[in-house]
Amino acid sequence: MKELHIQGGNSTPEIQGDWERGVLAMRGDSYPENSFEFFGEVIQWLEDYLGQDGRPLQLELRLVYMNTSSVKAMMDIFDLCEDAFGKGREVRVSWYYDPRNDRVFDLAEEFREDCSFPFEILADGGA
Repeated sequence: MKELHIQGGNSTPEIQGDWERGVLAMRGDSYPENSFEFFGEVIQWLEDYLGQDGRPLQLELRLVYMNTSSVKAMMDIFDLCEDAFGKGREVRVSWYYDPRNDRVFDLAEEFREDCSFPFEILADGGA
C-alpha cells in the first residue's frame, strides 16, 4: 500500500511507516510549532493501516523530547492502537531510550500505564 516518510528536522522527529512490515517508527525530538498539523499525516496513515486486513502493528519509538502538544498527539496515536487492540488486533510498542535520560523513561512509563497492549521500554545505548 503506501509508505510514510517524514524527514526529521530540528524540532520534528523522523517518521517512517512501513506498510508491508507493519512498522511505524519515530526518532528524535518533537516540538513542532503545530503538532496537530505535523502528526495529522501520521494519524491518517495509522488509521488507514488499522482499517485494513488485521495484520500486526509494531511502533518503534526513539523519541527524546516531546512538548505538551506532541504528547497529546502521541496520546491520540496510542488511543487508536488501544482501540485496535481491543478489537483483537496485535499491537505492540517498543520505546527505546538513552539510559542517561530518566525523563524519557518516565514519559514512556506514563504512556505505558494507560495502555493494555504490550509496551516495552528498553534501554538503547545507540540512541
